[in-house]
Amino acid sequence: MNTKTIADLIDHTLLKQNTTDFEIIQLCKEAINYNFASVCIPPYYVREASNALESQKGNVKVSTVVGFPLGYSSVLAKVEEIKRAIHEGADEIDAVLNICAIKNEDWGFVRNEIDSLVLGTHMKGKMIKLILETAQLTNAEIEKICTIALDFKPNFLKTSSGFNGGATLETVQTMLSVVGNNINIKASGGIRDLATLMQFKELGVKRIGTSAGVSIMEELSRLS
Repeated sequence: MNTKTIADLIDHTLLKQNTTDFEIIQLCKEAINYNFASVCIPPYYVREASNALESQKGNVKVSTVVGFPLGYSSVLAKVEEIKRAIHEGADEIDAVLNICAIKNEDWGFVRNEIDSLVLGTHMKGKMIKLILETAQLTNAEIEKICTIALDFKPNFLKTSSGFNGGATLETVQTMLSVVGNNINIKASGGIRDLATLMQFKELGVKRIGTSAGVSIMEELSRLS
């Protein structure tokens, strides 16, 4: 099993409310050591993580979250969050969609939100992952969001924030049945060992959000 192939999948994640700067620096050191795709951190720590990673001149990106974790802040507020995060050094944005609007089938609102978030990020030359919070949605709602997203081409559709249920193989299959190879999928929430990661990888998932990146890589090392 190729170590780099696995590390390239992982967004090394730390999003708990009581995260300290010491933990963020440690997270960055781990990400550099294993050459993970990114660190995914609270907006408060974007500048600190950006500085820590830049000093090592590695390839690890800074991901941060927007509208997190409930997603019902206004579209304007989310766009401003995106601008601020990018200004402070974020390379990738993980933004939660408005689940209230989805549940009310306010698809015009959802279209406008997706358009605004994608445009606001892409205009700055950065990458965006839209969080669907799939554990809260029906298959029909997931399919509808994926269909709308095809018109605006976010870089990724992400299953979950990790705060309200996690990823399932069935959900990812549903998402892929709509978007195919046109939009990448990020699975997040509950992926804590190598076997589970490999199941998602084999489906075609291009990123994994996990706080267990180090233990997964240690498990991989033992098998090599």
